[in-house]
Amino acid sequence: MAKTLITSGQEKQYKRFFDDARDKALKEANLGKDGMQKLIEKGDEFQLRIMIAIKELSVSNQFADEEVESSYGYLSGYDKPCSIENQISILRSHWPNLNPDKAICYMREVYSTLQLPDWIEGSFVWIRPGFFSDKHYEELEEILKAIRKDRKGKFCNYREGQFNIDNFRQYEHATLALCRIVEQQPESDLLIVPAQFGMHGQSTPHITCSVRRVREKFVVSEFGINSKDTGTMILTNENRLQHYDDLWINCAGDEYAPDAGDDFSRAPCFSFGGGKVRFGAGRIDDPDAYYGSVSGFVPQS
Repeated sequence: MAKTLITSGQEKQYKRFFDDARDKALKEANLGKDGMQKLIEKGDEFQLRIMIAIKELSVSNQFADEEVESSYGYLSGYDKPCSIENQISILRSHWPNLNPDKAICYMREVYSTLQLPDWIEGSFVWIRPGFFSDKHYEELEEILKAIRKDRKGKFCNYREGQFNIDNFRQYEHATLALCRIVEQQPESDLLIVPAQFGMHGQSTPHITCSVRRVREKFVVSEFGINSKDTGTMILTNENRLQHYDDLWINCAGDEYAPDAGDDFSRAPCFSFGGGKVRFGAGRIDDPDAYYGSVSGFVPQS
């Protein structure tokens, strides 16, 4: 079947996207002379990555067959996140130096006025990126330590000591979404984020899909949540994961390469078994009836 030609309007918008992205990326990268020269020297690779991104983002339903039937859900009493005040109190019990004042003001003055999609379960409190470390895997480790303490040792980390700067990273789409959320909120130790804990409602459930299929199904302004922020949600809502038959959790906002190469074929996940919360990593192409992917929403400014 012959493809319909793109319209002149689409072409103009496409070029506008490139112009905006080019200017924004250059500003945020804050390149000096040496950095710019290095980018120029890698011009072929730079162009190749752009072409790959265009091909990936312009194709839909690549992984439509990576869905299975599932009957799992929220068994342990979780229905929606506990109050912002309770979440903050729990986080400050672990890290007393967290300052919540500006986040509370944002919640009262701005968040309450937002128009949110019906799949959002409520507002969750996250710790701003960089509070613990400038390395993503080190920030995750802090949250996992807190979960172990909170669950009184009933926690198993199958990837203990295995994550490093070369094999563990945030999925690019999630990184960009989190940057937008940070930009929208006042500078504070905490962020208030609308999100869901794995079910995503009945009309567009995430509990039947592989991680890469879920990424393909994300609606406008939706993004996969990384393991550090998912762990924070578990820490502040302990009734979410307390039973073997609870819906387990994929973290579509992170990527893991087990062989430290460029094969980022796994994503972190939380499960429950043997009376313990368990943390590991599963294949992004493997649909599993036990798991659902958590996701957040970037409010329209």
